[in-house]
Amino acid sequence: MSASPGLGTVLWAAVRPPTLAAAIAPVLVGTALAARDGAADLLPALFAALGALLIQIFTNLYNDVADFRRGADTAARLGPDRVTERGWATPAQMMRAAVLVAMAAVAVGIYLATVGGWPILAIGAASLVAGYLYTGGPWPLAYLGLGDVFVFLFFGEVAVVGTYYLLTQTVSAAALLCGAVVGLATTAILVVNNLRDAGGDAAAGKRTLVVRFGDRFGRFEFAGCLFGGYVLVVIGALTGALPGAAALVFLGLPLALLSVRRLWGLSGAALNPELGAAARHGLWISVLLASGVLL
Repeated sequence: MSASPGLGTVLWAAVRPPTLAAAIAPVLVGTALAARDGAADLLPALFAALGALLIQIFTNLYNDVADFRRGADTAARLGPDRVTERGWATPAQMMRAAVLVAMAAVAVGIYLATVGGWPILAIGAASLVAGYLYTGGPWPLAYLGLGDVFVFLFFGEVAVVGTYYLLTQTVSAAALLCGAVVGLATTAILVVNNLRDAGGDAAAGKRTLVVRFGDRFGRFEFAGCLFGGYVLVVIGALTGALPGAAALVFLGLPLALLSVRRLWGLSGAALNPELGAAARHGLWISVLLASGVLL
């Protein structure tokens, strides 16, 4: 076991704060859509954001242990440090932390269910289970090449539509469309991660889409995820599902173009900065989309 670098560093590595924006972004968009439709309610929205953060943290903690146990996280890892692999905490300690966070998420979910009814409780339970199944269980989603689908659905459609339903008790075409926009932007982050880790993932039997279909496929997938959201916004505006002001998201297009251009010539650890760039792009267009639907 390597020496612990200090509690702050260990907590940062365990919780992975850079990933948490992906949990907040869809709640922000869903709340903006609800506010546009006259259903603004700050307290449930804040608790929805808290619940989303807790589910993301639970997923990160459990993923830290599960990937270590399955051999996907080793000393040869190219990405940021993982707590269990570095020996900064035991698997049992990480599991206890994950359970405590899951319990906190359940408590938040119970409150939200008093606002939005049983569908909200079902969404929260499904999100927690999916967070576990992402790298846990006999058929972990990430190891079957379904991680991209998981991220698109739960960080896009489920989170945006779920937030909108919490505040309005209904579902709309705009919420479904915006869920896809946010989901694609967040999936792009995972694609960068999978491109970077393709060699180690293949050795550990983690059959991501990049491992299954190759590096070139992953780079085209990344471009499709980044640009696909802009196409959906245009479709939404032309069909009337979204207001014309939603075109504000196109202020993020230069970031997408730069990211795709840079990504094409990078591999391995050199892709680490692109994870942050993809995350910033996703948060930026979510803020722009939320602003646009409110105008």
